[in-house]
Amino acid sequence: MSTPGSPPAYEGMYSKLLDDEGAYVERNRRPDVGQGAHPVSPVVLALRQRGPGPYRFATICLAALCVVLLISIIAVTVRYSNKPEPDGESNSDPQKQTQDANVTALTAIIMKLREEKKQLQKEKEELQAKLAAMKAPEVIKPTTKAPVVCQTDWRLFNNSCYFISTVQRSWLASQQFCQTKGGHLAIIHTAEEQTFLWNLLPRGHWNSYWFGITDEQTEDQWKWVDGTTLVGGFWEAGEPNNHINEDCGYIVKTRVLERVAIRSWYDAPCSMNLPFICEKEMGAGTT
Repeated sequence: MSTPGSPPAYEGMYSKLLDDEGAYVERNRRPDVGQGAHPVSPVVLALRQRGPGPYRFATICLAALCVVLLISIIAVTVRYSNKPEPDGESNSDPQKQTQDANVTALTAIIMKLREEKKQLQKEKEELQAKLAAMKAPEVIKPTTKAPVVCQTDWRLFNNSCYFISTVQRSWLASQQFCQTKGGHLAIIHTAEEQTFLWNLLPRGHWNSYWFGITDEQTEDQWKWVDGTTLVGGFWEAGEPNNHINEDCGYIVKTRVLERVAIRSWYDAPCSMNLPFICEKEMGAGTT
């Protein structure tokens, strides 16, 4: 293969032929023999006279033509090697059609599933609404009730009517009287209730009134007439002291203004005759 700038291979081969022919003639020529003994070929002589110029030009043109053809062949080969074969294209068409059909079928399935999901969601909401309606408590419309009204000489406080007696009885007889009126000796749980009753009592030297507490069954275990146990209380300081078998409680209100309602309970013998306080629980609208 020739390198850039060097003469073509054909030119070298041609020059070599000429040189070999000349050398052959020179070796076989005798100095003492004339030209007639070994005549030189007319072709060789003509070539020697003309020189290698025209053949060199033809050789260059031929080499250039070969290069152009080689380049053309390479270009055509590369072009057609990248082009997909017709058979391949024809074979891919059925496969593409199959894929398109599969995609269409899957799309239809997805749309159907979405519709079924919407339907199920709607049915679920309807069932939840029915279940909520079944569990909902029945709404009771409020009714307007008449206010509590106490009988004559009875005073109202927190849906209870209270009666302050003016007669004296023992603790047990007082309880029996209150029961005949549909009530019982007063049960006092709060300071507000205690203050309300204490304010109803008149002042005096030693005004005392039975109310519904006793420890007659078990000493120092004070209980209300409904059987519940006393919690706390509004005893005077040092009370209850059970001085002489004192098993029943009473409230005292005197002329001493320093005395207060929340420290006014004492204990005394249940047989003493004292006025008393009755209580009767009232529902709304009860007379």
